[in-house]
Amino acid sequence: MPVESVLSAAILKAKGEGRCARVPYVTGGFPTPHAFWDVLSELCDNGADIVEIGVPFSDPVADGPAVAEAGRRALEEGVTLRWILEGLSARSFSSPLVLMSYANPLVQHGWAEAASALSGGACRNASGTMRRSLGIFAAAARAASVSGVIVPDLPLEESRPFREALSAEGVDLIPLVGPNTTRDRMAEYLPYARGYVYVVSVLGITGVRSGLPPEAEETLRRARSVFGIPLALGFGIKEPSQLRGIESPPDAVIFGSALLRHLAEGGSARDFMAPWLEA
Repeated sequence: MPVESVLSAAILKAKGEGRCARVPYVTGGFPTPHAFWDVLSELCDNGADIVEIGVPFSDPVADGPAVAEAGRRALEEGVTLRWILEGLSARSFSSPLVLMSYANPLVQHGWAEAASALSGGACRNASGTMRRSLGIFAAAARAASVSGVIVPDLPLEESRPFREALSAEGVDLIPLVGPNTTRDRMAEYLPYARGYVYVVSVLGITGVRSGLPPEAEETLRRARSVFGIPLALGFGIKEPSQLRGIESPPDAVIFGSALLRHLAEGGSARDFMAPWLEA
């Protein structure tokens, strides 16, 4: 019997209080490596039920302008997955944490160590090296009190090594579904879905939008008919008013681009969270 997901529990606690769980997204090391830790603490202390931390990557295919720029700045400052994990391991936070990363940094995290430990070397045993490397990452994530991982460019068919490594450490691999995900395709994710389902509101990249597209609610209804775990709606959400009038509301709402812009302009995480606390 799997241990209850910390992430599911956090969202269901908020639901029991009659509200959507608040899930802010912030890029690791942004707006500066030093200030990032204060931002993370402020988010946790000002209403964040879960915090997603983005791992900067050089080829962010799903990121809109605000997230891509934050990642670029963080990379220039030398922020890496290892830096994030080591920093998290040295601190404690009051809200569960989720890493959002493309597959490449996760596979590469323990590659050199894994390759040296396997006979034949990485070139002759790439599959074994990858699995061992992912195991090293998963153990580091658990040690850093990371409760879940989101990998936007990881298809279900290629996810088994990631799922097995993370599951062994009690870390949830969170699936993403969108407007173009059929009910049958969602059902394929069902046996492996843990924590929450990330429901993408619109096809395309992240970024602030003036309103939710009509297909967002239909995607939520479709996902609700398949999954028994909480649904978190993301992409394009900047303020609580966008959720008003949704007949099938999400259990959690994810917001990132608007927060990153606020931070880039010198604003505080505390001030950004204030409207969400009043919603």
